Amino acid sequence: MINRRKFIKSSATMAAGTVIAPSILAACDRGSSEIDKVGLQLWSIAKTLEKDFTGGLDLLSQIGYKELELFGPYPFSTEKDKVTWKNIIPLVGFAQSGYFGHTAKELKQLLDDRDLTTPSMHIGLDTLRNKMGETAEAAHVLGQQYAGIASIPEAERSDLDGYKRMADDFNEIGAKAKANGIRFMYHNHGYGLQEIDGIIPLNLILERTDPELVFFEMDIFWTIAGGADPVKYLDANPGRYKLMHVKDMTKRVRFSGDGGNPKQWVELFPYITDAGSGVLDFKTILSHARKSGVDHFILENDAITDPKRSLEDGYKFLSTLKLTQ
Repeated sequence: MINRRKFIKSSATMAAGTVIAPSILAACDRGSSEIDKVGLQLWSIAKTLEKDFTGGLDLLSQIGYKELELFGPYPFSTEKDKVTWKNIIPLVGFAQSGYFGHTAKELKQLLDDRDLTTPSMHIGLDTLRNKMGETAEAAHVLGQQYAGIASIPEAERSDLDGYKRMADDFNEIGAKAKANGIRFMYHNHGYGLQEIDGIIPLNLILERTDPELVFFEMDIFWTIAGGADPVKYLDANPGRYKLMHVKDMTKRVRFSGDGGNPKQWVELFPYITDAGSGVLDFKTILSHARKSGVDHFILENDAITDPKRSLEDGYKFLSTLKLTQ
């Protein structure tokens, strides 16, 4: 016959088991987990959205996408950033950007109606430097947490001193962003991955910036094209990378030079393909990314030819990919 002391001990053990069991199950789930919120950088289908914005949002929602990353300029962007955009319109073949003719509030409603969210925006450096208040205000309307640049202007990274100045500038921008309730992020476009005077510029930026103020968005394709190993950067910098652009390579390729100008980027466009249809080991890379702290996995294709097919194929691959930790 069980005595009172044994009964209490036994009951406590069983009670603890009811608490521990769910956590054990959760840990098991994380051991082989899927990405539950697949994102898309809207640059990928800008031409489609320019023709029929709400129809494009409908398609994304129907396929299953949950997160959208926007690209500028925006109504509040500085004149300098708007002029920069006007100059590249003939090269990209579309003119719309930002909210595609809508206000931030109107866009928020369009997204809410389709169960879509937007965690981040790409925006011009001049706007971040001079209009952080307006940037943060718009981000709050849309529920965006991150605002960042797609690349450093070529003229501001011609040597190591330029990279040092940019890193210091990033800290200032990041401090302003934090004070306004958002986060600053930097998306590297593949340059700065080769040594200059014995120093790799991206390493300099990572080391010189404050982890509490400056966050990073890794583009897997451009990182590999620049000659770097994405897994090594993710493992060496836990908590720094919060977002990731996911696009594949038809075969492993490198820049013809240091990746420092748009000409070299365009040269590699023919090798960009939808995630899962190329040669990159996304299961390994994305598993390390999640362990490192990446929260947002965003599909992107700079050279998309069949939007509907690419959107469907990319979503199917990323939403069913099981990550390990």
